[in-house]
Amino acid sequence: MKTKKITFLLVFLSLFAGVFAQKADKQGKKGEKVFYVKIETSYGDMVVKLYNETPLHRDNFVKLVKEGTYDDLLFHRVIGNFMIQGGDPNSRNAKPGQMLGDGQLGYTIPAEFVPGLFHKKGALAAARQGDEVNPEKASSSCQFYIVQGDLWDEGRLKMVEQRYGKSFTPEQAQVYATVGGTPFLDGDYTVFGEVVEGMEVIDAIAAVQTDRMNRPIKDVKMKMYLIEK
Repeated sequence: MKTKKITFLLVFLSLFAGVFAQKADKQGKKGEKVFYVKIETSYGDMVVKLYNETPLHRDNFVKLVKEGTYDDLLFHRVIGNFMIQGGDPNSRNAKPGQMLGDGQLGYTIPAEFVPGLFHKKGALAAARQGDEVNPEKASSSCQFYIVQGDLWDEGRLKMVEQRYGKSFTPEQAQVYATVGGTPFLDGDYTVFGEVVEGMEVIDAIAAVQTDRMNRPIKDVKMKMYLIEK
């Protein structure tokens, strides 16, 4: 009888542990909820995962998505083999040819540079003003970019290390060589998420025709929603 009770208890604990592990995986390593955001565009949809390691940027982005701040804004700056940028509040209903990129919400976010969060293809990062007026590298309240980037072999990556004073782990070097990214931005702009679905949408938007200010000739609008995963 005792043996049966012990066996039943072990089975129960095993099942409980499995459920707990699945729940913990959805909530993150520290039991935190993981937020995902769907970005709808005319070129397809992307899903981005927000990093719990950058809580200031995560919470700000979630707040803006909930408030509908990004709905009908544009990807106003697009550079092939580099990135697609959006989130300027002035881009809503912007006239053709109107210069964009200066719109803000009246505050900045302290930089959150985390080792291991880097500018691989699909990385979601915060735009910001230049070092000359922003030596703390504080992030824009609302503007962001998603990395397309390029492939970087060992020789090119060493040039980045020498020129920009960067260093890369073997794992990061492997990702930059096979997946691509923008390694020269590491440690200068906060990476706070990554695309986990719809990577091909980045390529589609990055390939559109743009004007001399890198604004797409045909507007690329966005809508965002928090989603459950």
